[in-house]
Amino acid sequence: MEIVSLLVGAAAGLIIGSGIIYILLKKSTERKAASILKEAEKEGEMLKERKLIKAKEKFLQLKEEHEKVISERNNKIQQSENRAKQKEKTLNQKLQDVNKKERDINAKRGNLDKQLEIVQNKQSELDKLHSKRVSQLEEMSEISADEALEELKKELVDDARSKSMQMIQEIVDEAKINANNEAKKIVIQSIQRVATEHAVENSVSVFNIESDDIKGRIIGREGRNIRALESATGVEIIVDDTPEAIILSCFDPVRREVARLSLHQLVTDGRIHPARIEEVVRKTQKRIEEEIVDTGKRTCIDLGIHNMHPELIKMVGRMKYRSSYGQNLLQHSREVANLCSTMASELGINPKHAKRAGLLHDIGKVPEDEPEMPHAILGMKMAEKFGENAEVCNAIGAHHDEIEMTSLLSPIVQVCDAISGARPGARREVVESYIQRLKDLENLAMSFDGVVKAYAIQAGRELRVMVESEKVNDTIAGEISMNISQKIEDEMTYPGQVRVTVIRETRAINIAK
Repeated sequence: MEIVSLLVGAAAGLIIGSGIIYILLKKSTERKAASILKEAEKEGEMLKERKLIKAKEKFLQLKEEHEKVISERNNKIQQSENRAKQKEKTLNQKLQDVNKKERDINAKRGNLDKQLEIVQNKQSELDKLHSKRVSQLEEMSEISADEALEELKKELVDDARSKSMQMIQEIVDEAKINANNEAKKIVIQSIQRVATEHAVENSVSVFNIESDDIKGRIIGREGRNIRALESATGVEIIVDDTPEAIILSCFDPVRREVARLSLHQLVTDGRIHPARIEEVVRKTQKRIEEEIVDTGKRTCIDLGIHNMHPELIKMVGRMKYRSSYGQNLLQHSREVANLCSTMASELGINPKHAKRAGLLHDIGKVPEDEPEMPHAILGMKMAEKFGENAEVCNAIGAHHDEIEMTSLLSPIVQVCDAISGARPGARREVVESYIQRLKDLENLAMSFDGVVKAYAIQAGRELRVMVESEKVNDTIAGEISMNISQKIEDEMTYPGQVRVTVIRETRAINIAK
């Protein structure tokens, strides 16, 4: 029994201890649960506050952007309103000005009407007074106004006839006085023109051929090849009885050289027809341009001139194909450059600048467009444009006293130019005037609308004018020919007569593929 009671007591103690432990665990669990719940609530509150803060920030940002957009829109609207108000104000001002001008015009019109009425009244009074005076004069002179007018006309005619006879007699006397001088001048010009070798050298080239059979191929069917070659080059090609030779005649040495080289290539190649001729002429012109540049470079190297602008070098090369009063311009310029260098060295002046100025002093004679101004001034402007020294530019512009000399280099160039041109046999003025007359002929024809090319041939006795077939019909071509001939008669001086030939042709070209 004691054991049972002990067991019962132990069991009861265990039960009581377990209950106490349970109670303690339950209370501990409740406290932890309450603590966890409290922390969860606290975290929830914090999360809620953060979300609210973010929402408020987002709202404020959106509100700020919206206000910014609204502000920009309001500014634009305000600007538009301001512009509209300004335009309205301007229009109102203009309207007021127009109204004011209209009032002024109406006032002036009223004044003019009044003045016109006064003038008409005065004119009527003057007419009456004139009629009255005429009647009085007729009564006093016992002749009518018509009879007095006839007598006045007769006196004027007699007076004019007397004065005209006097003027005619004076002209005849002056002609007799000047006849001797004019006759001497004509004789001298005739003697100068007899310089055959010089004229041939400046205006004619001879193209040698192997046999006369080639002449027919050069002429072509109905002369189309020779016409195409003359039209493309501007050179007169003379095919005559001279054995194994064709004569190329042109005052421009560049054109003549282009024609000679083109003809050589065509004869060598064997294909001679208008399209091939134009192609070869274009290539030859390009080759001549390259040769001009090479000539300019070689000239500068020979004279020891450096750092010259490429355009000036090209102009120096073009001098090879130009003449001044029959004297080759490049040889003349080289001679002047060497003379200037020698003279400048003797005087203690920079010889390099002197040589440069001497070489460039006549570049105004070789521009492609040839504007109407003295070549010395034109050369000076081109030298300034391409960065030449100020003393060199002044020497170029002053070598014919067209501007004031500002350095010792200018008179040196002037003196050396005179030395080179004045030596015996250097120049022939007749050839220069002849070439200028041919250039003037071509420029006169080019001034007409629709003219593409113009070439003076046969020593200026014929002017061939090529026109655009699209712009110029046959009737207008005849009018152009007549107008050019009339303008030549009115504006130019020339010996003999000048035939003006206007050429209009059409071509149809297709390519078989």
